[in-house]
Amino acid sequence: MELSNIIAGLWRQPEWDLEGARLAGWARRALDLGIDTFDLADIYGGYTVEESFGAALRADPGLRQALKLITKCNIKLVSERRPAHLRHGYDSSRAHIIESVEQSLRALGTDHLEMLLLHRQDPLMDPDEVAAAFSELEASGKVLAFGVSNFTPSHLEALQSRLAWPLVTNQVEASVLHLEPFTDGTLDQALTRRFRPMAWSPLGGGRLFSGGGEREVRVRTAAEGVAAELGVTVDAVAYAFLLRHPARVRPITGSGKLERLGAAVRATEISLSRDQWFDLWTASTGAPLP
Repeated sequence: MELSNIIAGLWRQPEWDLEGARLAGWARRALDLGIDTFDLADIYGGYTVEESFGAALRADPGLRQALKLITKCNIKLVSERRPAHLRHGYDSSRAHIIESVEQSLRALGTDHLEMLLLHRQDPLMDPDEVAAAFSELEASGKVLAFGVSNFTPSHLEALQSRLAWPLVTNQVEASVLHLEPFTDGTLDQALTRRFRPMAWSPLGGGRLFSGGGEREVRVRTAAEGVAAELGVTVDAVAYAFLLRHPARVRPITGSGKLERLGAAVRATEISLSRDQWFDLWTASTGAPLP
């Protein structure tokens, strides 16, 4: 499945003051920038974001044909919108996955999802039961592709061992301020299995711009230097840091500001040199290369 190199994330949509036709207009502008893939989850906004985006799709009937939808399930939050959820927990059972997808389809007003991800690693996940749910959803045409989010390599392998087709991504936290996926086998696994991972919080949750800790200051200073060399913004440098990896990480934006989306797209047009990339790496680790 061809997705855009930059993915528009909607988990902060309730903060944007964009609803209905205005949210549809935002999505249209993202499409104009070259972003055709939109990332959601059933729990976002306390189970409201899928409904909000569904209202935007209904406000612009041609919009659904132009974009690709990713959503996630298996986290259960206590919410008046889910009265059956008595406790916060994880549920990767076949019944929960199927029902979650049906609810997402209704909220979004569509008959299929381009991609479904299991949102969190579930210690009680039965790979055979998940495989049965995925197979049913694939056979019905309700989901076209499957992946995971926040999985360790071993947990992903356990699930993959039961599937007749490959998982297509692992969506994890990754940024110049969060290097663990580069060293814990996550990106190595993506290379081995030839799928493109996705990175949430690619700007370090905003700490790249406002964090006052020693690490944040070091990285911000290094990023400002690289940005000056390339004639781009600091956020474009942070996105380019991820895009430079051979696993071809797809960053997920978290902003409703079109200029931020534009900076992410511009990052796809630049390539950091090895020297620039390692300047950022050593600024983040706080230590010279061995």
